[in-house]
Amino acid sequence: MNRFSETRSLFADNDDVVEVAPLPKGRVPSYMQDHRKRLRERFLAGGATPMPDYELLELVLFRAIPRQDVKPLARLLVDTFGDFNRVLSAPIPQLQQIKGAGPAVITELKIVEAAAQRLARAKVMQRHVMSSWDALLDYCHTVMAHRDTEQFRILYLDTKNVLIADEAQAQGTVDHVPVYPREVVKRALELNAAAIILVHNHPSGDPTPSAADIAMTEQINQAAKSLAVTVHDHLIIGKSCELSFRAEGLLT
Repeated sequence: MNRFSETRSLFADNDDVVEVAPLPKGRVPSYMQDHRKRLRERFLAGGATPMPDYELLELVLFRAIPRQDVKPLARLLVDTFGDFNRVLSAPIPQLQQIKGAGPAVITELKIVEAAAQRLARAKVMQRHVMSSWDALLDYCHTVMAHRDTEQFRILYLDTKNVLIADEAQAQGTVDHVPVYPREVVKRALELNAAAIILVHNHPSGDPTPSAADIAMTEQINQAAKSLAVTVHDHLIIGKSCELSFRAEGLLT
């Protein structure tokens, strides 16, 4: 695994990088302390919205790399994976290929990712689905939109349409995930669920359902109906949008 070089960078007005001598251990130069202080103050005063992705990532990296300029690594990560969200959700083996992304950096990134998922999940669990639909969509996007392989999740609801369980039923490849209707319905009965919502992602970013998606949904729907379990919807999560089978008339 490559480690970030023990050098710091000075940024001129044109953002050209000039490499200088390694930083003495135990000392943080005043320019770096000032930069970190200003960045934290801007975040606390204005929040994350006005900050570019690489600056938000710098804030995360400060803890992992306390005595080094993290701006070059933050920019490298964003350039490599595309944006802040994709950096956090990048698979660990891919992060390990990035120069400077050692164990401390990867740990910080994955802690933030886990926190985001838990926060989003807390907003939907034990809540009435229809009254928290936007929060449900946000949760599905947080957990699934930036995955590089397909995942099939099932949301289980009680008789009052309250979300009682959320489980990843299967993992797949970049364009396929194995789903077994019998197992889906069996698990619903085990949880005493009255209804389910199917969710899976398309790593391509396009949520348009394939013929296999449509056929699989119909098979699950028929199996569920025979046991008085309602399939409320099947959501396909893309990079920035989702598709509802119910809204598209593909689920009756």
